[in-house]
Amino acid sequence: MLKKVDASQLKVGMFIHDLDCGWMEHPFVRNRFLLTTEEEIYKIRNAKIRGVVIDCSRGLDIDDAPTLAEADAATEAEVTAIATKPVVVTRVSLGEELARAANIRKQAAGLVRTVMQDARLGKAVELDKVGPVVQSVTESILRNSGALLGLLRIKNKDDYTFLHSVSVCALLVAFCRSRGMDEDTIYQAGLGGLLHDTGKALVPDHILNKQGRLTDEEFAVIKRHPRDGYDLLRKSPEIGAIPLDITLHHHERRDGSGYPEQLAEGRISELAQMAAIVDVYDAITSDRCYHKGMSAAEALRKIYEWSKFHFSPTLAQEFMRCVGIYPVGTLVLLESGRLGVVVEPHESSLLTPKVNVFFNTKKQIYIKPETVDLSKALGFGGGDKIVRHESPEKWNVEPLRFMQVA
Repeated sequence: MLKKVDASQLKVGMFIHDLDCGWMEHPFVRNRFLLTTEEEIYKIRNAKIRGVVIDCSRGLDIDDAPTLAEADAATEAEVTAIATKPVVVTRVSLGEELARAANIRKQAAGLVRTVMQDARLGKAVELDKVGPVVQSVTESILRNSGALLGLLRIKNKDDYTFLHSVSVCALLVAFCRSRGMDEDTIYQAGLGGLLHDTGKALVPDHILNKQGRLTDEEFAVIKRHPRDGYDLLRKSPEIGAIPLDITLHHHERRDGSGYPEQLAEGRISELAQMAAIVDVYDAITSDRCYHKGMSAAEALRKIYEWSKFHFSPTLAQEFMRCVGIYPVGTLVLLESGRLGVVVEPHESSLLTPKVNVFFNTKKQIYIKPETVDLSKALGFGGGDKIVRHESPEKWNVEPLRFMQVA
């Protein structure tokens, strides 16, 4: 039986099933192992890991600890309660924006690649080339955020570094817009999002793309990239305070466990905290050389759990409302047994988006794609509801193929 416990409850003899954190955030080669020494427990606590999943069939038990299923159900209930708040209304349909968004994605990724190459050569960032791309991203998000954000979920391991920066830019722009920030602040935040990882240009490729566990020395090199990026961007005299702040502080955490300055709550700016949430969300939903990305829906639930210590709970909840409990591009199973991909959030309830259905799981056959508006009753284009999000790998489908109905 799997149970969810706090790190303070750990004892020698327990079997760790999951440390419930990013691969690069803990000091162990494996996620699953038997605790044999107090030193191992100290390492877990010292790494600021809070929630831990133990396997009671392979080690000591804790009688009053909730099962993993119970803990997940409690989180799901809390997340669902957040879903009653309104979201930003789109201006054009997903189909209208997809082609433009695809061009913006390509242009922005190419720009980030150039910025990284210039940074390696010690050149200053040419903001007159970066600015128009940030503006294009912002305009696409304003028209229909789901189009660009959905396309940016398609990454391979080779172009991750560049597309991650574009994703952080787009997500941060959407986040700022959903919070009603002014136009200039949104632009500056987008600039910071696009350039936030510039310092990784100075990280050797064998470390940046290493498939195995990083050594302490290698991780120390990685942890220098916010400061290196900050120093590189300062070579551009016209760079603003917001992009510099986001670049330097997007890895800080409110419990003081981040880097490079170990800033605690109250010393991290609001925009840097927002960038931290966005950065982690995109990282854990992407396939990397050292881990398989999780679904967007699952990632949002992790962000919510981690917000108890690492992120602002208020900002985490606002981000969830911004992208939706089931973000555009999420594969979902409906009560009818049909599979579909979310294509548009509802204006007031994140639990009833529009979904393009394309597969009948009961008959195991593809069906004629159609759009179902889950906010409407049977006979009016709806009459169904989401049971849960699904893994594309489980069904061997690429959800983004079905974002448009012919």
